[in-house]
Amino acid sequence: MAVAQLNGRRSLATLLRELAEESVELMRSEVRLARVEAAEGLEAIARGTALVAGAAVLLLLGALAALTGVILLIGDQWLPRDRYWLAALIVTLVTGAITAWFVKQGLAQLSPRQLVPDETLSSIRETKHELVAAVRRGDGAREEWHG
Repeated sequence: MAVAQLNGRRSLATLLRELAEESVELMRSEVRLARVEAAEGLEAIARGTALVAGAAVLLLLGALAALTGVILLIGDQWLPRDRYWLAALIVTLVTGAITAWFVKQGLAQLSPRQLVPDETLSSIRETKHELVAAVRRGDGAREEWHG
């Protein structure tokens, strides 16, 4: 490869070409990192959605099973006769508390903060600063910011 040299230094055209080539490679790396982080975000969405769906199933099953079997048991065994409404209230509160916990956990997984590609943004900022510094310095910058 013939590199234009002027008094032991690379020419401006050579430096600009190398800067462009390295910039393209850096951007490709940034895109790969963004894809990895996007996949992680999608996995978090899937987990959060599964937790919310589980909460909905629990609510349905809790409402059907508990409001039939347990209400009758509590109404017959622990409360004076004809207090089934109180037994239903107790079962509903317990089921509601468990459901609320599942929903809270699921929504935490779906929060926008979980979906921000922090590593990619940080890496892009670093790359930008390094490229600006390399352009300002001129020669010898390729080895420093390339790593």
